Amino acid sequence: MHVLTPAMDLIRFAALLSVPAAYVLGVLSFAQLLVVAVVAATADIAFRAAHGAFLKWLVPPEELVAANARLESATWTATIAGPPLGGAVAGLLGPVATLAADAISYLLSAVGLRAVGGREPRPGAPDREPPKTAAPAEAATPARESRVPRMRAADLADGWRYVLADPVLRPLFLNTVPVNSLIMATAPLMSVLMLDDLGFAPWQYGLAFALPCVGGLIGARLAQPLVARFGRRAVLVGSGIVRVCWPVGLVFVGPGTAGLVLVVAVQLALVTSIGVFNPVSAAFRLDRTPPERVARVLTAWTVTGKAAVAAATAAAGLLAGATDTRTAVAVAGLLLLATPLPLLCLRDARTPAEEREQGRDQPRSAVRSGRP
Repeated sequence: MHVLTPAMDLIRFAALLSVPAAYVLGVLSFAQLLVVAVVAATADIAFRAAHGAFLKWLVPPEELVAANARLESATWTATIAGPPLGGAVAGLLGPVATLAADAISYLLSAVGLRAVGGREPRPGAPDREPPKTAAPAEAATPARESRVPRMRAADLADGWRYVLADPVLRPLFLNTVPVNSLIMATAPLMSVLMLDDLGFAPWQYGLAFALPCVGGLIGARLAQPLVARFGRRAVLVGSGIVRVCWPVGLVFVGPGTAGLVLVVAVQLALVTSIGVFNPVSAAFRLDRTPPERVARVLTAWTVTGKAAVAAATAAAGLLAGATDTRTAVAVAGLLLLATPLPLLCLRDARTPAEEREQGRDQPRSAVRSGRP
């Protein structure tokens, strides 16, 4: 997996860099853009699976929430800074320059991942050693490195089967997929509603959705202390419920300053809740999944999520065309209110290792209490 993560970055680097190169040579075509989009999306799915597996190997279980919270903070920081910087670069140098800069970011990511160092054990190896810098005497001995896995259709199906059969991962899966797809489906609807129907200026629209990203940083910083105080299940269920209560408020957005303030307030509450939920959910998903199944589970999860976002966005667009934009936003918001139901079935949030430990302790407690 340590090999696969920078490899996927290099693939995305080459794919995106081909666009400005073709533009400079005057051979850029729509077909190339489609191929680049497919290659980049496929590499993104593989990267997410390998990244999760590598993170599980790299970070001790008790630090997974903190590690994912830091990653969540980095994501929201990029979300805050990326669009303004991208807009500035596009305005000064043109949109092709932004693609070149994006491509270079993947190259820098690949270099950074390779700089992490360390060697992963082959699947099934008993020992888990953290990455370390090899001593000069060890450098002469070639370290064993895990082979790059090949994801087959059967492995993807196995990932789905494992998730749907697991009593803890299943409700988490059935919650996160529809929540993410419905939230993403409202993004183009809000663009039409604010820019076209309500007449907001583009800078006002950008401000309404960029400023609340600060809430993601706040939520990510709160995730670890909340888990330490209330436990994983309480934070997962609580933040999972809270995060879906806000989008229905976008139905009431109107023109002018009051409407802008309403969008900022709703988005701030939504993003802060997401900032708490995401790192706890990601950490628990890694902790719950056995190492040999992490890549398959994360691939199945990501593929389903991307397909659901595409389907929900298309359905929302059709509904908006048949009725109006505000009605489609309202339907998405109301559907979101029903998504916490699977989380209420999350009766426990123990990992398999904790369950096995509980099973070993049960006979001893029964003997002490005198029960047969």
